[in-house]
Amino acid sequence: MTKLTLAEASARIHAGTVTSTQLTKACLDRIAIYDPKLDAFITVMRDKALAQAAILDAEQKAGKLRGPLHGIPVALKDNIDTAGTRTTAASGVFQDRVPAEDAPVTTRLKAAGAVIIGKTNLHEFAMGAGEASFFGAARNPWALDHNTGGSSSGSGAAMSADLCYGSLGTDTAGSIRNPGAFCGVVGIKPTYGLVPIRGIAPLCVSLDHCGPITRTVEDAAMMLNVLAGYDHLDITSVEHAKEDYVAGMKQPIKGLRLGIPIGAFDGVDPQVGQLVHTAIELLATLTRGVKEVSLPSTNDVAYQNFASMGETFAYHEQFFKLQSNRYQPVDRRRLEAEEATHPRAEDYIRLRWELETLRRTIDDAFTDFDLVLMPTQKVTAPVLDDMLRRNLQPTTTPLTSSSTAGGGSSVGAYNAYGIPSLTVPCGFSKEGLPVGLMICGPHFSESKVLALAHAYEQATAWHTMKPPITPDTVVPPLITHL
Repeated sequence: MTKLTLAEASARIHAGTVTSTQLTKACLDRIAIYDPKLDAFITVMRDKALAQAAILDAEQKAGKLRGPLHGIPVALKDNIDTAGTRTTAASGVFQDRVPAEDAPVTTRLKAAGAVIIGKTNLHEFAMGAGEASFFGAARNPWALDHNTGGSSSGSGAAMSADLCYGSLGTDTAGSIRNPGAFCGVVGIKPTYGLVPIRGIAPLCVSLDHCGPITRTVEDAAMMLNVLAGYDHLDITSVEHAKEDYVAGMKQPIKGLRLGIPIGAFDGVDPQVGQLVHTAIELLATLTRGVKEVSLPSTNDVAYQNFASMGETFAYHEQFFKLQSNRYQPVDRRRLEAEEATHPRAEDYIRLRWELETLRRTIDDAFTDFDLVLMPTQKVTAPVLDDMLRRNLQPTTTPLTSSSTAGGGSSVGAYNAYGIPSLTVPCGFSKEGLPVGLMICGPHFSESKVLALAHAYEQATAWHTMKPPITPDTVVPPLITHL
């Protein structure tokens, strides 16, 4: 039952052939077997999930279905507030923090009938690639000694291992798409402001996004239908006419013109490059073709620039002054470095001006092409011990999400642009590690992005592959000190 897609589980709920309680128990049983190996969850909400499922079953029996997500178990990254259930951001600083209110995305999922089954692991406060968590690093279901991608590490692992039917991640420099690529699942970062981020512990508000990580493109569209919408209390939220992304996903793609940004394959691992090129060649036959294109540089408005200007430290200042010893060492060093920069307000204001100009003009680049394609990550999932060993080095150099992800990527540019960006599985390395294809488009082109990804998914079978993890899989130890 846990191998069903969200769409398949929804169809069975609506047909009355399965109940929410059955789906929830199936997920909980699988979590009990596999989460001790994966560390995908920080908190499993067993009792609350079963109670929520029972209410939804009563509604189902009475013929009152709330929508496509009715009765579907989903997981939330543990930097997203859940009233009455702790939200830790994977940090000792928030180890016992219990919010009084749900984040708007939590409220929307509950109202749509989704069952919140638990809170997933992440890199502490979303500051990196998933290897630094107060609760231990989440592990990749395809190879337990490898990284999941981050910072939404647990959400990616939980989806890949069939522990839930949908999950939420956050993305500041690739943190939805990186775990999507490394774990062989789908992840979409929507247009900046389309999904509210209020009630989510921020990393860098100017670049933060929230979106779904799922097994299929259709599942992502179903979740985005519920998540998208204006929140007047969210300073990042934008007003946009309601769309049906499932319907939009079904639009024809024959007329789409595709581009590959200059430099997208620079430094790419040969295996990754070959798999992504093969995927692009297939899409070229389904559309009007592919050509090389140019997009503006984001080097001056990357996450590192905003961090050095104090935007990350602005949130942490109140906690860091009192509890700096409770941060993970690598993140403590980063915040110490950011605290020491003493940024000037006028420099930050100029940085914001440059970001806003870029976002107002990025759509102008899409003149003779509709969407762009590239590798999500230029490498496959790195070995966790290599990442942990580097973090244990006594260095004061702040590490970024892209550098800790192993080899760099293009993902963070699309946070600066603020435009939709999706990863879909496109193959496996000879070591059996997943590779992702990234598809991006101008503001509010989610439906086109989803449509192209769905067409690719329908023409291939990569999304149907399952990791080799079994109840007998041995969990390799991780380095704890040098």
